[in-house]
Amino acid sequence: MTNDFSKGKVWQNIVCQAIPLILAQLVQLLYNVVDRVYIGHLPGADSLALTGIGLVFPLTTLIAAFTNLFGTGGTPLFSIARGAGKEKSAEKILGNTFSLLLGTSFVTFLLCYFFRRPVLYLFGASDASYVYADAYLRIYLFGTSFSMLATGLNGFINAQGFPKTGMLTTLIGAVLNLILDPVFIFGLRMGVSGAALATVLSQAVSCAWVLRFLTGKKALLKIARENLRVDWKLAGQIAGLGMSGFIMQATNCLVQVVCNATLKVFGGDLYVGIMTVINSVREILSLPVSGLTSGSQPVLGYNYGARDYARVRQGIRFTAALGIVYTLAAWMIVVHSPHFLLSVFTEDAVMLEAGVSALHIYFYGFFFMAFQFTGQSSFTALGYSKHAVFFSLLRKAVIVAPLTVLLPRLGLGVDGVFWAEPISNAVGGLACFVTMYFALYRKLGREQGLDPERGQGLEQGQDREQGQGQEQKQEA
Repeated sequence: MTNDFSKGKVWQNIVCQAIPLILAQLVQLLYNVVDRVYIGHLPGADSLALTGIGLVFPLTTLIAAFTNLFGTGGTPLFSIARGAGKEKSAEKILGNTFSLLLGTSFVTFLLCYFFRRPVLYLFGASDASYVYADAYLRIYLFGTSFSMLATGLNGFINAQGFPKTGMLTTLIGAVLNLILDPVFIFGLRMGVSGAALATVLSQAVSCAWVLRFLTGKKALLKIARENLRVDWKLAGQIAGLGMSGFIMQATNCLVQVVCNATLKVFGGDLYVGIMTVINSVREILSLPVSGLTSGSQPVLGYNYGARDYARVRQGIRFTAALGIVYTLAAWMIVVHSPHFLLSVFTEDAVMLEAGVSALHIYFYGFFFMAFQFTGQSSFTALGYSKHAVFFSLLRKAVIVAPLTVLLPRLGLGVDGVFWAEPISNAVGGLACFVTMYFALYRKLGREQGLDPERGQGLEQGQDREQGQGQEQKQEA
């Protein structure tokens, strides 16, 4: 592994970043997925336990949104600063991101904890499902700081060229969660509360690992005390770039709320539980393409900071092509094995029977997700925050949420809720990718620079004559 992303083949740099990151995200996903697997097989709970966990999703997604606001905002700025050789600025970005994550985690915990009852009923809870939702949430929220720091700061480890260490961040915690879950849920008979406790303890260990590395000797750039005081101008830049990730998760939260509320009206607790299972399947199947695009961001950002635009374009092409191939394969898996995917999370015969049709609808045209991920990550990696924010809002808030409300009332019934997703993937994904192609990819091609062997580009606003003049001075 090299810490200099300007060397070697671009696709190899991306793959070297993406593979450990995908494994790390897979392990991170185990925090919640393993909980759902065990909870879905709780004796005597039927589908209500899964329904209760589904009602918690919007709040856990909201926590992830605030994590993205600073984590996905700080990491690209950090990579660009590193690529430009501004290490002091990069360390200041890291220190400020830590402080912003920590402060926000306390506020988020207090608000979610003390208002959890009215919020859960607003999200579609019934008296029966609320029991399970509250039992999980009231413990899970105590891990808010651990979760936000571990997830939000882990990107800074990957951005320094240590993806294996970043992978271990979540691997350690997830393995611990995998061990503790059956102990607390079944051994100590804590049920849903045991799943939450196992998750909190595992997140605490992951958080300790991240902080130990970023304050230790191995890190190239560290969390330093002098950088912890928040520079509000810099905080605005971090939040501005992270707004895309925040809005993406916040609108996910909105969609989950709208889905649960609509499904409660048209399908009852059963379909809220089915949506919980489908969301779990979606998280698993979308993880590789999400990891690929996330892994490309440090490489794209570094080369953009170094003004090597040809390598940036190569990275975008590779990410898009591989993402499309994978999502096509994932769609075929859903088409041919829906019953197997659902049975991982539940043994309820009624839920399995109703869930197959819903799963087919929800994943129709899944490959369009690759266009959204590629366009979104390219905008974020290169600092095009306004574009990234716009397309986050477009797909979820402008397309999915309204369709989720309207389609069931236009005669599609409960199926209308599931059709909203593929429609948004096609319309929003293509709009994002096409805009990225014309507004960013082709623009970088026009700005490619002087050295055809390296593809060294010029800064925006700098013309070819100025670059040639600099070369002549160096030769002289």
